[in-house]
Amino acid sequence: MPRLSSFSRLLFLPFLMLAGYSGIFAQNTLRAGVAKVNITPSVPILMSGYGNRTEPFKGVHDSIYATAMVFDDGSHKAAMVTADLIGFSHEFSAEVRRRIYQATGIDSQYVMLVATHNHGGPANRTYGDGAAPETEAYIATLKDKLVAVAKAASSRLQPVLLGAAEGSCTMNINRRARLADGSIWLGRNPDGPCDHTVSVVRIDDLNHNPLAVFVNWPCHGTVSGQDNYQITGDWPGAVARFVEKAFEGKVIVPVTAGASGDINPIYGPGNEFRDIDAIGMLVGEEVVRIARLIETFPEGKIESLQRVAVAQGKKPLPTRAPNQNPEPGPPVDIRFSAMKIGKIVFAGISGELMTEMGMAIKDESPYRHTIVITHCNGSSGYLCTDAAYPKGGYEVMVTRCMPGTEALITTTMREMVHALE
Repeated sequence: MPRLSSFSRLLFLPFLMLAGYSGIFAQNTLRAGVAKVNITPSVPILMSGYGNRTEPFKGVHDSIYATAMVFDDGSHKAAMVTADLIGFSHEFSAEVRRRIYQATGIDSQYVMLVATHNHGGPANRTYGDGAAPETEAYIATLKDKLVAVAKAASSRLQPVLLGAAEGSCTMNINRRARLADGSIWLGRNPDGPCDHTVSVVRIDDLNHNPLAVFVNWPCHGTVSGQDNYQITGDWPGAVARFVEKAFEGKVIVPVTAGASGDINPIYGPGNEFRDIDAIGMLVGEEVVRIARLIETFPEGKIESLQRVAVAQGKKPLPTRAPNQNPEPGPPVDIRFSAMKIGKIVFAGISGELMTEMGMAIKDESPYRHTIVITHCNGSSGYLCTDAAYPKGGYEVMVTRCMPGTEALITTTMREMVHALE
């Protein structure tokens, strides 16, 4: 082979470098697919979120949806499926994740099934064993749609770029309010702890066109209240609509709730849909601002761990009064998920985690972008800090877990996050 002149070598060098970078790019590129499906019931059924709503819903204000993000690094595939619902029982979650494996080959240990904890949606037997025939029919259809949306996302895999960033929205507030008699009830406590972090993950194609904008914000889906009898996605649905519109309808927007067992939106609960739209706009503006600033990158290795920890059970307390002595109850399974996509960690917990525990999990994580996701892969009820028990309040009254659960949660999740490669 003839030798190249110095000048020719200089001309040829950039092509060699480009070829080398292209090889690295191809080797490290993560693939992903996204999909969305309407899960609004076709006939009126009971709603979930407030126990005194005893009649089926009377209309649909805005449709509710499920989304799916599927990732593939060449060695592992992972999926996150979200839905505008109150939650999922352990049994529901296990069945759907098993069926997703059968439909896509994604191991159930690599699947996160997440509810937004929307209080304006239909009942799906998260909190009870029995349901009317119409509800049972909806549940069967719902399971099919959740599997189908995961399968659709899996069929659309393409090389992607991934990035994350955080911002803040102060439209959420601690709801454990002190009353004049010294007790604590549901209200607004501006002095209480509250995580205002808005976490955003953007998924782009290789031309930097956004495909999905993932959102996480610690807040109950309770802008809509007990007097509302219309289906709505509450603030998560409003955020998704706002962000989708900002990106000209070209993105899918999965929304999840952070650690918000004691956190409510500043507006509501009520029957004013303009309040839902306002929260959606204010959170959505911050999401869009952050999303447009995110830098995305091709590399991405997938790791996932799941565990079940058993908490000491507690019977419901008779009142919300302080300084009660809880009685032991049946043990409670808490399901933990730690999934790392590239340099982003999703920390999932199957319950309503108080905000201080979520902040502690993020503070103790070695990964800058650690996103705590509640109502993930099951329903373990309220999960309270030890300091909350002697003060009483709604969360302490109804939690099925004894004091000491806080350490179980934070220790388990810390160990799992640190075990990720």
